[in-house]
Amino acid sequence: MCIFVSDQDVMNKKDKHKRIHLSPPHLSQVELELIQEALFQNWVAPAGPQLQAFEQALSDYLHRRSIVALNSGTSALHLALKLLGVEAGDEVICPTLTFVATVNPVLYQQATPVLVDSEPNTWNMCPIQLEKAIQHRIKISKKPKAIIVVHLYGQPAQLTTIQAIAQKYEIPLIEDAAEALGSSYQGQKVGTWGDVGVISFNGNKIITTSAGGALITKEAAQAQKAVFWATQAKEKATHYEHREVGYNYRLSNVLAAIGVGQMEHLEVRVTRRREIFEFYHTHLSKDKVSFQPEIEGTFSNRWLTGILLNILNPKITPETIRLALEAENIESRPLWKPMHLQPLFEGTPYYGEQVAEDLFSRGLCLPSGSSLTEADLNRIVLAIEKVLK
Repeated sequence: MCIFVSDQDVMNKKDKHKRIHLSPPHLSQVELELIQEALFQNWVAPAGPQLQAFEQALSDYLHRRSIVALNSGTSALHLALKLLGVEAGDEVICPTLTFVATVNPVLYQQATPVLVDSEPNTWNMCPIQLEKAIQHRIKISKKPKAIIVVHLYGQPAQLTTIQAIAQKYEIPLIEDAAEALGSSYQGQKVGTWGDVGVISFNGNKIITTSAGGALITKEAAQAQKAVFWATQAKEKATHYEHREVGYNYRLSNVLAAIGVGQMEHLEVRVTRRREIFEFYHTHLSKDKVSFQPEIEGTFSNRWLTGILLNILNPKITPETIRLALEAENIESRPLWKPMHLQPLFEGTPYYGEQVAEDLFSRGLCLPSGSSLTEADLNRIVLAIEKVLK
């Protein structure tokens, strides 16, 4: 007996088993044309018209802040710490629930991270524990030199409260908005509240330059100093004169061309990520799963949709769901493992209880890429519901 299989049947079968990634890049023809233009103009160095255009587009979007485009968000955080005068022996307060790139630049400066727990309303830094940490460090050691606040998965932290605490103790505030471009707090874009802000354009972010980041400053002089450090701290001279340690941190003009094109789609990407969040929120069992809250006055870009399991069942854990999704060729990941549980930061001062630990033990990030189709989303939900039932 002969069975005829059409090309469409083959395509449907492939589509049902294609790899669904957590947060893949989403590019268009516009980016390709801009890259070709940069190559045609022979601007392939960390300088050029596309780099200037990308910084201008970011500045316009963030309401005329001074922008320095760099090769990563990590580089931007490092320069932010230098701008605020963080040196060896200083202490910098960081959230424990974050990616390690938030904290590593503190070590670059030979400073000490002081880790603070999360709060359940946003999953971000707890203002109560933050103030406790500041008071205790002043009492037993010295006043922290800076505070880094993270907007986890795009959800803004409680900025007004945290900013008020920072101002009360006269400690500069750095906003790690690596995951939160397009998010806002009380109508103001995140990354512009603190003394300095940081964005990431890594390949998995809401818009990408393949690899890249940006430093956001309120003062043009700070931006100029950051550019100086990011280009090997070359003094103004016809020869190569250096009086300070510099870095090779500037973004390539070719990658900036991608960023120019990506900025044209930013609002559409934010809208789509929020639609994806709403799909999960609508179709997953509410009694078994809860979601990262979006508190009043905040607007999250929903870079990643994070869920928490509400059930106490050793057979239904984030890991069993992750493995079930992986069996269907679908990528998912645990929430960030808290920094105070990481071997790298063993013995680091920590203030809090077990909120971040609880989030980590019950949490999972679901595929959230803006190119996901409804068929993809149905496939993901079906795989999760099979485990929950």
